[in-house]
Amino acid sequence: MKKSQLILIIVGVLAILGLYALPKVVVDNEGQAETAAQATTGTTSSDPVAMHENELSPEKEETLGELKQRISENPEELPELSDELAVLYQEKGKFDSAAYYMGLAADQSQDLQLMEKAGNAYYEAFTFALDQEKMAYLAEQTRSYLTQVLENDPARLDLKSKVAMTYVSSANPMQGITMLREILEQDPQNEDALFNMGILSMQSGQYKRASERFEELIKYHPENLQGQFYLGVSYFEAKEKNKAKAQFEIVKTLTQDPMILESVQSYLDRL
Repeated sequence: MKKSQLILIIVGVLAILGLYALPKVVVDNEGQAETAAQATTGTTSSDPVAMHENELSPEKEETLGELKQRISENPEELPELSDELAVLYQEKGKFDSAAYYMGLAADQSQDLQLMEKAGNAYYEAFTFALDQEKMAYLAEQTRSYLTQVLENDPARLDLKSKVAMTYVSSANPMQGITMLREILEQDPQNEDALFNMGILSMQSGQYKRASERFEELIKYHPENLQGQFYLGVSYFEAKEKNKAKAQFEIVKTLTQDPMILESVQSYLDRL
């Protein structure tokens, strides 16, 4: 499992209703979705700023510096070097910096593969952002790049789901919710859409509806650890103690990660 996925699970334990810093919305209420609170959006500088910085080895720091110097002297080499540069920034925890350079490479080459990589990098940075102004900028960049890919290949529901989630955190959350529903109409088993609709139901306090979404998710995608975990949390919040206990016991069999196991145990101790 990716480090970012593990972090999101732990963040969920600490602040379930704050995942992705989304606005509170009511979803799937007799087919209607109403905004309960709007997100504050705006624009911010495109200069990359560290969010969750980790230390690289001296060797990798040297490589990072050499790559930046090489690109500074030969900007035309950026598309070729962007993957290596982005990987180092992601390892360092500077996801917005990785996205920044991937975006520059995509703009320079106009290559759709680089557009997708840039959009995905901006989306990853978006999921970690806490400041509303920064979130708005990263969401806008995500949409800018991924929309270009979708225009060429509308069948990419995985990318459409990411675009939808950026709208959910904007001043127009209904657009995102509508997109997620469209995805499920096309593909009722879509992993990303089922997960995201479950998260949105949790955030709006509709834990029974959330548990239904996560039940459906793990029915088709039993390997989705986040879905398995949040199903347990949904049962817990819905006061379905027996189901919650059984589900958390299942989660314990799916991972050996000590942070996740500690989080699961904290819920079991409260049952």
